[in-house]
Amino acid sequence: MTTAEIPLTLEAEVLRLRAENAALVAQMQHRDEELDVAARMLQARAQTMTSVIDAVTEQSIIGTDVDGVIRVWNPGAERMLGLPRADVVRRRLITDFHLPEELEEAGGGLAALVGTAQQQGSDVRDWTYVAGGGEELTVSVAVTPRTDDRGAHAGWNFVATDMTEARATERMKDQFVSLISHELRTPLTSILGYLELVLDDPELGEEPREYLATVERNAQRLLRLVGDLLFTAQVDAGRFSLQPEDVDLTAVVRAAEETARVTAAAAGVEVAVTLPDGGLVVRGDAVRLGQACDNLVSNAVKFTPRGGRVTLSLHAAWRTPDGTVVDDERAGAVPVARLAVSDTGIGIPAGEQTQLFARFFRASTARRHAVPGVGLGLAITKAITTAHGGTLELASAEGQGTTFTLTLPR
Repeated sequence: MTTAEIPLTLEAEVLRLRAENAALVAQMQHRDEELDVAARMLQARAQTMTSVIDAVTEQSIIGTDVDGVIRVWNPGAERMLGLPRADVVRRRLITDFHLPEELEEAGGGLAALVGTAQQQGSDVRDWTYVAGGGEELTVSVAVTPRTDDRGAHAGWNFVATDMTEARATERMKDQFVSLISHELRTPLTSILGYLELVLDDPELGEEPREYLATVERNAQRLLRLVGDLLFTAQVDAGRFSLQPEDVDLTAVVRAAEETARVTAAAAGVEVAVTLPDGGLVVRGDAVRLGQACDNLVSNAVKFTPRGGRVTLSLHAAWRTPDGTVVDDERAGAVPVARLAVSDTGIGIPAGEQTQLFARFFRASTARRHAVPGVGLGLAITKAITTAHGGTLELASAEGQGTTFTLTLPR
């Protein structure tokens, strides 16, 4: 390289460095603009969330950190619990607003409130809040985990609705149902007793006997309704108990079929039964399981038009760890008994199927076809199934039929 070429090379290097520097400055400015936009977006999102939370006044929204220290306290919480935000945020724990004995009964501390949500992602249940003035409120609390902007676990959200009046109304309703049911059962029992005496009279004429038989059928029907009302009141009050023993479900299904046979024949409905050889034994209350089976079979007959068919199918199966029920034994699966009651009846609209197990609910198809009933049978069957550790599933299509599948542990 000659002496004349050196200045040219230095000048080119300087120009290159200046160009790179200008590019870096431009890139930094672009990054600054992007960060500024991102910061404004985060601030806007935070303001939006704050305004939404502050707009909720009928529910309390309380946000905590991972230790339960309150960081969010919306106007709904101020209204419900009677304390301003400044007195609570960063100063109080969520557990300060719960009954200590209720927390202890559930396991104690923050873990009692968030344990289920930690495992399943959310939890909704009733708790008792203690307001600033000492008043106790029954609240339905939805608990969910809270994350920060990086997606890391940052604490918990507690959204509570005051259910004090609603729960008190429910208790009064249940007490009323229980009281009325008891008051009705005594005279009904007396009526049926005297009817039995009169019907046993050999000198009673044929026509009066027919009239009295009609009275007896209706009195028995009313007595069953009273029994159903009492049972639902017991379930809601937590006083529903079982008398467990070994129960052969094949005998239970046969008895249900025999009970429904006369009604089915009169309605022109065929009843078919498929049972396993050798029986199928579960641990449970024979009377309650019989009641549940009777409800399913009588419902199937009642909602099936003349010329239709009701099928009762009982078989052994296995439930896998993921909850799937299969017909063949597999590793890790537990044995279950599975009863399917299918009909070719009027079916249930898809939009109403989630409400079918609620007390006093009747599907629009039942009302439209004037099928008699008060809407208690399925609620009772569901309660009995749950009490036995089982499940009750529904599959139905309007105009095509319905299948209820009752699964019980063996």
